[in-house]
Amino acid sequence: MDRDPVMLRTLRGLAGLALILWLVLPLIPLAIWSFARGWRFPDILPQSWTLQAWDYALSDTSGVLDSLTLTIWIALCATGLSILIGVPAGRALGLSTFRGKGLVEMMILAPIIVPGIAVALGLHGVFIGLGLTNTTTGVILVHLIPTLPYMTLVMAGIFANYDTAFEDQARSLGASPWQTFRHVTLPAILPGIIVGGLFAFLVSWSQYILTLLIGGGRVITLPLLLFNFAASGRNDIAGAIGMIYILPGVLVLILTARHLTGRNAAIGGLGRL
Repeated sequence: MDRDPVMLRTLRGLAGLALILWLVLPLIPLAIWSFARGWRFPDILPQSWTLQAWDYALSDTSGVLDSLTLTIWIALCATGLSILIGVPAGRALGLSTFRGKGLVEMMILAPIIVPGIAVALGLHGVFIGLGLTNTTTGVILVHLIPTLPYMTLVMAGIFANYDTAFEDQARSLGASPWQTFRHVTLPAILPGIIVGGLFAFLVSWSQYILTLLIGGGRVITLPLLLFNFAASGRNDIAGAIGMIYILPGVLVLILTARHLTGRNAAIGGLGRL
């Protein structure tokens, strides 16, 4: 009987190790390229190593650090707007039953189903009329198209299992709407906000087509810079930029992993009113 928990923990550890290897192994050639001075078939490893690609990538003249800062800013803004819009929209979908709800959910999913280039081409004329093309603001707004559905649907699932009676009890005890939201609603939905925000950040972070078409080549994010060097055959610089490119996503995942338990803190929040 005592062996079952031990075996279960061992299986979980092996599964976690397999997942880590699955994620890390494709990145090994990328890391090797960033330190290689040429790497040709059939050599298993490069014949010579250098830090030139990293020196260039981290220099002020390469534009990599500026693109990194801009990409982070765009992803954070798109995530914040997705949260502001997706939380009330998810609450409406999760708690309400109305005619045509399935159609609304399908419309929310449409930007994910329809190819991104078709969506961007359709919006390009609209954004030109609004003067939003070739601007960071326009890129942030167009990133809401793929990020908002994730945020809304995640929050709809959270609110589908949410009991509004806790809010009613808090209000009956004299709590203000802000106190009710802060101590009851927010702790209960925080895991969903973090999960949805994580998806929104990573989806915005990885956008290429939408950024290229709406940004017009003037808003240079890290994916655009990475593709340019990869297309020009500079695999060493592309490898260095690629390693920088994946770092924020890994950090976001590590920092938010402890919040992804889905625990409901609403009952504990009532005690702090």
